[in-house]
Amino acid sequence: MSKLGKAMAHYLTLRRSLGFKLGRTETRLRQFLAFLEGKRTARITTALALEFAMEASELDPRTKAHRLSVVRGFARHLAATDPTMEIPPLGLLPSGSKRAHPYLYSEDEIRRLLAGARAYPSWNRFPGKRWKHFQAQTFYCLFGLLAVTGMRVGEALNLRPGDIDWNAGVLTIHRAKFGKSRLVPLHATAVKALATFVRHRDRFFAQLPSPPELAYLFVTSRGTPMSVTHVNRVFLTISRQIGLRAPNARRGPRLHDLRHRFAVETLLRWYRQGEQPDRLLPVLATYLGHTHVSGTYWYLSSTPELMRAAGQRLERRWKGIR
Repeated sequence: MSKLGKAMAHYLTLRRSLGFKLGRTETRLRQFLAFLEGKRTARITTALALEFAMEASELDPRTKAHRLSVVRGFARHLAATDPTMEIPPLGLLPSGSKRAHPYLYSEDEIRRLLAGARAYPSWNRFPGKRWKHFQAQTFYCLFGLLAVTGMRVGEALNLRPGDIDWNAGVLTIHRAKFGKSRLVPLHATAVKALATFVRHRDRFFAQLPSPPELAYLFVTSRGTPMSVTHVNRVFLTISRQIGLRAPNARRGPRLHDLRHRFAVETLLRWYRQGEQPDRLLPVLATYLGHTHVSGTYWYLSSTPELMRAAGQRLERRWKGIR
């Protein structure tokens, strides 16, 4: 292995130890290493980094920008011990990507979404009340859990039966983003809803000739884990049925927006209760599974209610100074 190859291996190991998964990042970094070998050089320059990022004209702007970003991170790492390495400056390539504008659901829209999930039709494959209740309760419970906890969809689908402490009312999320695990306390009503779902699920599988062993909390009719694609497809259908989006529209509110809503509503509640949100933000960051509070800022959007509450707190503070 070349000297640069060893440096890359060390860099990837270091990043993984910090919790990064490095899927496409590793692939593109290895592509860049092969690119440098083809150029017969082991020195990173801005010109070579740009040439690598743009060598395939058919790539979209986001991919080109990410290729350059991967090289920039590696070059920054190497420059700490080798000043001959050039670090490509920011802004050389427009990414073309923007933060998706979050949709902040109202209380009424949450109720309609849950009602639509409860009314979701059963498949003909398993006619009967038990299947209908199991399927409807699955999406009702899943969507409700996302709304009241702010969990990521993937985190909810990865839950296993043993991850629920029924007595304490606490969920354990294992191996979440950045490889972290955390505890998520639940309200008593959420625990009750989960217990109702589990009861309907177990009744359905108990009637089958050969009940499968359920390794996950949310499963398909075969007892296998549910995929994010399938859940999003069902959500798309329900959101059209209840008027959250036009009948033929593909763009609109996302399940992930429930996470945004949870963060904003938590902050608003703290303001209204007279708490100091700036001191409690690390608590929200931990609850949401962020490694740093800066990750939580991504989910905080200004709303009229939030700005009004913040303004009222500031006004009370200035009155106190007088």
